[in-house]
Amino acid sequence: MAIGLDVPMPPEPENPEEYDYETCPFYGQLPVRGQTRSGTVVSTDMAKTVIVEQEYDVFVPKYDRYMKRRSRIPAHVPGVLDGLDVGDEVTIAETRPLSKTKSHVVVATGGDA
Repeated sequence: MAIGLDVPMPPEPENPEEYDYETCPFYGQLPVRGQTRSGTVVSTDMAKTVIVEQEYDVFVPKYDRYMKRRSRIPAHVPGVLDGLDVGDEVTIAETRPLSKTKSHVVVATGGDA
């Protein structure tokens, strides 16, 4: 519970001199706050960023049925959690804006959350 969430602590960085502590919630100064979400990684094309897709149901009263919707959220990947692939289940937490589109950071992978 080092970051205020019930997620396991990843191992320490291998190269402490080269590690980006400014954007790491575990070993750096990046505070997490607000919402936490779970989803599936759908893109790993950007450096240190993944796109997490969350699918949810919305009720449509006119047809008395549910419709599937999805939201795609860009999230920062700290160096200690590198190695994510498309299809991995992750948990992301809200944080301060890290770029124009990124305001979330990956805090847990797989069955950890």
